[in-house]
Amino acid sequence: MSPAQQRGLALWAALLSVAICLGFLPVSRLVSVLILLAALGVIAALWSVARRRAEHDVPLCLDDLPEATYRQPVVLVCGDLPLAWPQQSSVLIVTQGCWIRVEDFQDLELVARQVLRQRPDWGRQLSVMVSVCPQKHADGERLTSRLLALRWQICQLRKETGHSVPLVLNGQVGSAMTNDMLWQAAFPGEGGRVWRESSAPASIASWVTSGGTPAMQQQVLMNSLMSWFHQHVKAVFMDQHPDMPAIAPTVVLWGIGPILAGSLASSAWTTWLSRHTAMQHVAGWQPVGTDSTVTSLLPDFVLPLLPEGQGLTLRGRTLRYALWIFTLAAIAALLSSGWNNRQLLHRVSFDIARYDRIPMDDYGPKADAVAVLREDAAQLDTWTRNGVPLRMSLGLYQGERLHFKVLDVIRSYIPPPPPPKPQPKPKPVPKIVRLDSMSLFDSGKSALKSGTTKLLVNSLVGIKAKPGWLIVVAGHTDNTGNPGLNQTLSRKRAEAVRDWMRDTGDVPESCFAVQGYGQSRPIATNDTPDGRALNRRVEISLVPQANACQIPGKPSASSQDDDAS
Repeated sequence: MSPAQQRGLALWAALLSVAICLGFLPVSRLVSVLILLAALGVIAALWSVARRRAEHDVPLCLDDLPEATYRQPVVLVCGDLPLAWPQQSSVLIVTQGCWIRVEDFQDLELVARQVLRQRPDWGRQLSVMVSVCPQKHADGERLTSRLLALRWQICQLRKETGHSVPLVLNGQVGSAMTNDMLWQAAFPGEGGRVWRESSAPASIASWVTSGGTPAMQQQVLMNSLMSWFHQHVKAVFMDQHPDMPAIAPTVVLWGIGPILAGSLASSAWTTWLSRHTAMQHVAGWQPVGTDSTVTSLLPDFVLPLLPEGQGLTLRGRTLRYALWIFTLAAIAALLSSGWNNRQLLHRVSFDIARYDRIPMDDYGPKADAVAVLREDAAQLDTWTRNGVPLRMSLGLYQGERLHFKVLDVIRSYIPPPPPPKPQPKPKPVPKIVRLDSMSLFDSGKSALKSGTTKLLVNSLVGIKAKPGWLIVVAGHTDNTGNPGLNQTLSRKRAEAVRDWMRDTGDVPESCFAVQGYGQSRPIATNDTPDGRALNRRVEISLVPQANACQIPGKPSASSQDDDAS
């Protein structure tokens, strides 16, 4: 992936992080900002690591790589390579696939990483071929050490790519028995087959039968190579190791060709042959000199057996990463929106349940509960009118259903009855003192009897003159006798009582009002003696009247003063 694409993905991830943290997370704004800063820090750290890793990698000449849309097998060739390569570039493109030369076996993982950096979609079609020429190794233990290093690098490559990178093992020896390359291959579950450049593929039995004595001699040498290869090469990749899993080769090749450049007269191969066979006595089995420049051909026939690519282009891969980042952001947004709506549902449901638990006659708490519900309804109504907040949207909003339920609960509220209106202050009722006329006067007389002073004092103790009040003295009779005379008699009796009160209490005459009603206002029936006795009376009362009684030395009082009840 190019640096520009890495920067683009980092920017895309940062923008989505801002949108999720500030728009959807169900936390406070301060916590959202802290989470956003942490996410941006992680993105920056990953981008920095990728950039430093790219800068530290040793640049290799891989300019001749096929286009990113290339889908044929790509094989990294390492191990005992021929001294001469068919072309100057380390990349060789043939009809069936692509060979990439790895000069130093220790650079296998580095070359693979750089190839995948330029062609990220080649992880599926990438394979490794390890070539081993026993004639080039004098020390078997050193060869084993190199093969173990290759095994570890292939394991690491499989972890990094996420693909089961196929392994092709290739063993070659040079001999004077043949002038062209002879290949034999063994596939899992199949028998061995023979490939020659000058003939079609054939089974080993048919090739030996048709080839005669030369073919039989070559097959004996090939069988020896197979035995050595299984013991010293294939076993290194297949043996159990505590730090590395076993790697089963997809294809095992053995090749006999012209004398290979760099072959040693005394090698691990010759040592093994002398110990296990008598091949050293066969003419032509071993090269005489070591200065040959003949190059071995690459086994192109094995390329169709290796996996091909079916990934996307580099641009498509970048878009796929961007889509994955967007998908993760969308999942986070959906989860946050769902959580926010869940919190809204719980909060409003709790407010409704709290309202329902409070009795309707508990007016104070009930009013507080319905006030909270009105706030919930106002918020839901605002969202309905102005749009749902982003943090609760994405099709998960529950407010519509809650809004109607809250309104129904609010409608069920019965407000407390209004407080009783203050009753108007009752007007003072004049105190009435009734005096029996027969106790005060003789029949038909208007002069007070002697000895009535004590009765009058005891009866009129509550009647006191005060400013703003009028002392009304009214006389009444029964219906016996002449009505006119009765009225005159009642008035004179009232005047007699007034005169006594005036003289005894030293009250100005302006404080009194005298009335004589005669028989016009009975309080009982006049048909019985008891009733007539009740009707013969003198009534004294205090009546509020502004400025009615002005007592010297006292200010005027309002007519509403009822202190003399």
